[in-house]
Amino acid sequence: MAANSETVRALARGLNILRYLNRVGATRPGEIASELGLPRPTVYRLLHTLEEEGYVLCSASDARVRVSPLAAALGDNVSVRSRLCQVAAPVMAEFTETHAWPADLSTYEDAHMVIQESTHGRSPLSVDPGMVGFSLPILRSSAGRAYLSVCGSRELEMIIELLRAENLPEDMPFLRKRWLEENLTIYAEQGYATRGPHTFRPKTSSLAVPILTDDRAVGCLSIIWVTKAMNMDQAIKRYADALQFAAANIATEYETLEISGRP
Repeated sequence: MAANSETVRALARGLNILRYLNRVGATRPGEIASELGLPRPTVYRLLHTLEEEGYVLCSASDARVRVSPLAAALGDNVSVRSRLCQVAAPVMAEFTETHAWPADLSTYEDAHMVIQESTHGRSPLSVDPGMVGFSLPILRSSAGRAYLSVCGSRELEMIIELLRAENLPEDMPFLRKRWLEENLTIYAEQGYATRGPHTFRPKTSSLAVPILTDDRAVGCLSIIWVTKAMNMDQAIKRYADALQFAAANIATEYETLEISGRP
């Protein structure tokens, strides 16, 4: 079958873009152009076509693009994250527009929490730009603690075994049986977890809630702030309910998208 050389080249470039996005998770068009050695106009044109066909999604909270669930279904492991980011981005954007502080969406990966979506680019109070893709220590982040607090007993046991095997000195105080039992119970009962500045990321504090569907956490939603601007009690009073409300909205939209099977 004869094929126009320009069409074949465009197809090859489009597939290369999809492979790159599948590998890095989310990135900006300029970074794609630089990494793949393509002209920026070409990248924008191909991304526009891929978006029209439903294979990529443009973030509602920044200028990044990622593969859609439709494209992920052709591969292996990112459909859940893509769906979650798709429904979470507008909810997170609304949260930050209302409350100013940046919000992060993270998912569990290999004994860490990895930030998949963020509104740091939209927040005038952001202290950590470019957080998408950042890996958080699960025991020393509010998101990780929120996730662990709702894990099933077997999953929790496996994660703790992995952390013990890593044997990081920073994790040792939080791997004590008493700390785990007392604190994870508290986090589960109150529906949110906290992290102070002396645990991780000096000068900042954070608050996180799990995003629950069918009694399992598909991710966690968190906010981070400069500790000098607000103490933990103030943050909980002002934002815990709003964060839980946002997480519930994300869960509802995610479940609807799962049922409909739409990309």
